[in-house]
Amino acid sequence: MFSPPRRAVALAAALVAPLLAVSACSSSGGDDGAVDVLASFYPLQVVAQEVGGDRVDVGSLTPPGAEPHDVELSPAQVASVDGADLVVYQSGFQPAVDDALAQASPEHVVDATDVADLATLRADEDADGHTEDDGHDHDGPDPHFWLDPTRMPAVVDAVADALTEIDPDGAETYRANAEALNARFAALDEAYTTGLATCEQRVFVTSHEAFGYLAQRYGLEQVGISGVDPESEPSPARLREVGEIVDAEGVTTIFFETLASPKVAQTLAADLGVEAAVLDPIEGLADDSQDYFSIAEANLDALRVALSCS
Repeated sequence: MFSPPRRAVALAAALVAPLLAVSACSSSGGDDGAVDVLASFYPLQVVAQEVGGDRVDVGSLTPPGAEPHDVELSPAQVASVDGADLVVYQSGFQPAVDDALAQASPEHVVDATDVADLATLRADEDADGHTEDDGHDHDGPDPHFWLDPTRMPAVVDAVADALTEIDPDGAETYRANAEALNARFAALDEAYTTGLATCEQRVFVTSHEAFGYLAQRYGLEQVGISGVDPESEPSPARLREVGEIVDAEGVTTIFFETLASPKVAQTLAADLGVEAAVLDPIEGLADDSQDYFSIAEANLDALRVALSCS
């Protein structure tokens, strides 16, 4: 199987600097004098911790290894929302978190939906006439903006501004951290742009439609077995349709995920005689030795193999 070349040393160095340790539990209330920040799920948790550095205590409302779409909050977690100095969340993505924010009144809130330029990504029919009717409603915006690294800096800057308002003494630190993090997102975007520029195929099949922004950014076509919700069950008609696309496009790999059941994708791949491999939507960590950037690089490598990129 094709093995992608290693990227330039300078680019790798920009991406592999380790993330600061991110607490996976609810925040402690800022007893150490740090700003008490609560993030709703992993990508926003990364932003809060990286921008805040050692001036913040960051917790997450989504436990490690949990699929964030359908997370439920305990009464203690709801109370922690009310007590946080800053809450970073994404409205419309996690209903339980939306409900908690409706009940609570944290002084400072950053809503990624307001700043990340979300879009309704429809693929009713592609250029080759493939219909993309998976039986699910696509009227709302796609929430998975963090898979396009060019959409992350807007959230980074909003968090830096909010932390500066809460803790003016840290303004210089927050801005410097934000600039460093945004440079890493720019380097990641460069890696994807270069790595996916010359591929024999442009169509990839994944278990749910989490990769629309990534596909849009890098000129690919996503075919999802299920819709935006990873727990939704595809109809037999949808499975037949995906099979027809796999045959027509010469797709060699069907991707499954780390936090949702791989059974449907793996079974379909076996039925069609193609490979099954992981493409991680980076909604949370299944392995705490990984982080946003290492997973994103692994995704790029997986896509390059599946799409026969030179």
